[in-house]
Amino acid sequence: MRLILENIVKRYEDKQVLQGAGFTFETGKIYGLLGRNGAGKTTLFDCLSGEKDMNSGQVMLEENGHTRKLSEQDVGYVYSLPILPEFLTGYEFVKFFMDINRGKLQMEQTIDDYFDMMSMTTEDRHRLIKGYSHGMKNKLQMLLFLITKPPIILLDEPLTSFDVIVALEMKNMLREMKSDHILIFSTHILQLASDLCDELIVLNKGKLSAVPSELLHSAEFEQAVINLLKDESHDENA
Repeated sequence: MRLILENIVKRYEDKQVLQGAGFTFETGKIYGLLGRNGAGKTTLFDCLSGEKDMNSGQVMLEENGHTRKLSEQDVGYVYSLPILPEFLTGYEFVKFFMDINRGKLQMEQTIDDYFDMMSMTTEDRHRLIKGYSHGMKNKLQMLLFLITKPPIILLDEPLTSFDVIVALEMKNMLREMKSDHILIFSTHILQLASDLCDELIVLNKGKLSAVPSELLHSAEFEQAVINLLKDESHDENA
């Protein structure tokens, strides 16, 4: 399976954030998306998920020799700031989610099985989401994608809110998922990107470019990424 981005342009009034961005992603890899503040990482994710319309360009999904336009149902989006119904318990929310999707999905596990996979205690799963930490809310988001199994999963800096043990659990889960999904992971932490990702993509000046794979675990990795991101005219407050 391949996700093909072709000449994506997105502008806000007189500011063009994405300037013909193009790249091809494929299953079997976790991709790290790097970029400075204001570079357009979230804008790119919003365009891929259908949250925002592109001004021009196209995004295609190639599966089993057939290519079609990417649809919103193909994409799971783990937001950096989770959007969840805080008046429900985690268990109530997941049960509701499974009930409304029951006709479309093959439910392979029970609700408790999914919570067990996310290492959420019985007490936590029956607490109001309002009382969840930021990390627990992100775990709940990830749990939904274990159920729906969308082919494309976009992760907008989700691991930065986890403690060390939970972050390791999440890393291992993402590594297990990459054989059947295209995973694109946005982060500004170079060490995390180097540790988790199979390939790094830099978003700079509105375009995407790959960090040479031989640099990923080399002593020159950090400096190479900094060189790719340098842009004297870049506006940090954009």
